[in-house]
Amino acid sequence: MSTLEIRDLTATVAGKQILNGVNLTISSGEVHAVMGPNGAGKSTLSAVVMGKPGYIVTGGQVLLDGVDMLALPTWERAAAGLHLIMQYPTEVPGVSLGAALAEALKGRGREGDVAGLAASLKREADRIHFDEKFLDRPLNVDLSGGEKKRNETMQMAILKPKIAILDELDSGLDIDALRDCARRVMDATREDGLGALAITHYSRLLDELTPSKVHILVKGRIVKTGGPELADVLERDGYAAFTPADSDDESDAVSGDYLAGL
Repeated sequence: MSTLEIRDLTATVAGKQILNGVNLTISSGEVHAVMGPNGAGKSTLSAVVMGKPGYIVTGGQVLLDGVDMLALPTWERAAAGLHLIMQYPTEVPGVSLGAALAEALKGRGREGDVAGLAASLKREADRIHFDEKFLDRPLNVDLSGGEKKRNETMQMAILKPKIAILDELDSGLDIDALRDCARRVMDATREDGLGALAITHYSRLLDELTPSKVHILVKGRIVKTGGPELADVLERDGYAAFTPADSDDESDAVSGDYLAGL
């Protein structure tokens, strides 16, 4: 059993406070969805947890099985069991998918799995309907948005992290790709004890990715937590009911502008 604890997390981006005391606890086998309007701090949360440069933690803790993740560089957080499926997967010319995963496995002390990596990739590619011809390409190069997300999800399945952060997994996906990726994540929660934090705008992801809890993030703070039915309330009423009357867009604009420049 593994547990990710985010305690009173605050953070700034480009000198502006974006996270204002986020509290979350995710354990093995659970799926937690974080939903919120544009600029609420959802992607900032994923970036801070993974240690992306430019995000300054001003308070709080991120603990994985009691170990302080904020004290570790990004690669050590990944080796410890955190994994990010990116909203916009990066293309890496000149580096094959197999080579990248082989080094990742070695970095996790799983040298024994490298010999069987090719067979594991073919098996996972078939499972998620990822065309095997893409297995020999440089990482994510010349793939469609949907194929990149399948590729990212397949990498997660190979690496078997303790906790996966899905930063808008549904972004740019058609119905088939969304179903394949979401179902593979759900299978991992049952088969490998994966805990998942799914960041999304829309409830359509949650039709396939069944959450244990849904959290509403507004202006860097979780303002409401509930079961899957909370997503239905959002679908019907939108975010207006959860947004403070005096809310402005200043911090949202800073966060959005900063992210757009990365």
